[in-house]
Amino acid sequence: MGKAHRKKPLLIYDGDCSFCRLWIERWRTWTGERIDYVPYQEVTSNFPHIPIERFKKSVQLIMADGSVFDGAHAVFRTLDQAAGKRWMVWLYEHVPAFAPVTEWVYRFVASHRNSFSKLTHFLWGDNLQPSTYNVTRGLFLRGIGVIYLVAFVSLSTQVLGLVGSNGILPGEHFLNSIEEQLGNEAYRLLPTLAWFDASDAVLQLLCYAGIVLSLVLVFGLLPRPASILLWVLYLSLFTIGQDFLSFQWDILLLEAGFLAIFFAPLQLRIGLPRERPASKTVLWLARLLLFRLVFQSGVVKLTSGDPTWRNLTALTYHYETQCIPTPVAWYIHQLPEWFQKISVTTMFFFELAVPLLIFAPRRLRFLGAWLLMAFQFLIILTGNYTFFNWLTIVLCITLLDDALVSRLFSKPKPFIGTTEGTAMRRTTLRVRRLAFVGFATVMIILNLIHLGGLFVEFNAMPGPALTLVRWTMPYHIVNSYGLFRVMTTTRPEIIVEGSDDGQHWFPYEFKYKPGDEKRPPPWVAPHQPRLDWQMWFAALSAARSNPWFVNLMVRLLQGSPEVLALLEYNPFPEKPPRYVHALLYDYHFTESEERNSTGAYWRREYKGVYLQAISLRRN
Repeated sequence: MGKAHRKKPLLIYDGDCSFCRLWIERWRTWTGERIDYVPYQEVTSNFPHIPIERFKKSVQLIMADGSVFDGAHAVFRTLDQAAGKRWMVWLYEHVPAFAPVTEWVYRFVASHRNSFSKLTHFLWGDNLQPSTYNVTRGLFLRGIGVIYLVAFVSLSTQVLGLVGSNGILPGEHFLNSIEEQLGNEAYRLLPTLAWFDASDAVLQLLCYAGIVLSLVLVFGLLPRPASILLWVLYLSLFTIGQDFLSFQWDILLLEAGFLAIFFAPLQLRIGLPRERPASKTVLWLARLLLFRLVFQSGVVKLTSGDPTWRNLTALTYHYETQCIPTPVAWYIHQLPEWFQKISVTTMFFFELAVPLLIFAPRRLRFLGAWLLMAFQFLIILTGNYTFFNWLTIVLCITLLDDALVSRLFSKPKPFIGTTEGTAMRRTTLRVRRLAFVGFATVMIILNLIHLGGLFVEFNAMPGPALTLVRWTMPYHIVNSYGLFRVMTTTRPEIIVEGSDDGQHWFPYEFKYKPGDEKRPPPWVAPHQPRLDWQMWFAALSAARSNPWFVNLMVRLLQGSPEVLALLEYNPFPEKPPRYVHALLYDYHFTESEERNSTGAYWRREYKGVYLQAISLRRN
């Protein structure tokens, strides 16, 4: 072990210190065979020039040339041999005050080893070796495949009624109009395969292809090509979907699906024995997406100035005014105001405090994952928010590691070749880092811009930042989020009616939104009835602000089979009515006594005419 026989650095540590042993094992994984590690109890006789008190006081790093470093400097010099850690020693040697501060921290930790050993066990567990994420990645990608499957199946049942040739907003007309206005620029601003053909057959083909590719990804086959094609297909439908695909969960799926492309291994199937390690860069971008999604939702509620959030009364309205409540929402609405205020406080805890655990050590990060998943399940119980909450749960998977996921699913899958010691491994990591550096840089800048947008208006940001956002916006690779910025405190509902004589009117019944007072709130998620959702938004503003609604009324007068298929009940099955109009009602949940006596879940009050009677011009 003497100087004459050493060809690489040697780190000497206290073998009786459990804290030291834990971290040495972690460092050994990082540095591989580039550094030797040995307890001082075994080698003190080989280094008589170093007093034994120095070995007891701190680690000693003996370089191949015989130079010796100790304390924090020895730690950073050791990690200088680990890929991705070399910036630490640069900071130590070049940044003023960094060295004395870190040496003080080192001395403090060293003098309280037992306490920090317990803290380390609490935060990281018994094994400090760096986590791997291949099993986690496979579960995440399959989860994304399931969400894509739900989205494409749901849309396939509605796409013709929404944007087909006889639908409410025909996609082909939309693209032709945009092309006339913008020329070639339209192709960049509206990326969609429908530019080649927007016929009904192609719209259905896009949905069916998405279903097939989703199943391919769920079964772990061709993960990279399947992820690319799924993202292209959903972006194409999102673009042509206009108002009906304008929801936050749609852009969230596009952003998560875009990350899945770079997370997916380039191989025939997920889980091959020599699968390349999951990219830590993309893993952290997915975690950052989860952080922005949840944290932004909490911040916007406070910054909006809405008094119901600030006085903690928002949830006294929410359960009955949300778009499509679940049956459980009726019962939660009956609970006293003090419970609703506590619920708002708890919600802010989940949205503002818990997301910080995403960046915490291993065990606290796991706790953050379970808390965020539990929060999403509570939302699922009380509201039909399509696949939004399920997609958030899939993002929470990125907070777990292989060791935990394998234990949960009882399928341990040891990864072959995770150590960084071989030359081939080091070369592979360098190539991958270089390949991802441009992608990661753009994504991190966009993330920072959107986080900054919580506190600064986008227009006030530097010109280059705005340019980057404008050029990437059509692809929705990074987005801003924040549901329920302002709480709706009333529930206006549009009731559409038809008539043959202008005197006797009969209502059309929608599949899921409130209409008949005695129909209970439904379970519908993760399917999204997109027309029902748009009806909720339309009721919050005038008919002239919703041109699509007038198109809906025209399609009812025409008796469009594709549009009528979106409804639960058509009162004119033989032929379309001569007239249609729309009335506005205010809906409220009934109280327990009223529901027990009448069987009604809703009570309503007439507010006025939403759209005057219209008819088709007849020759």
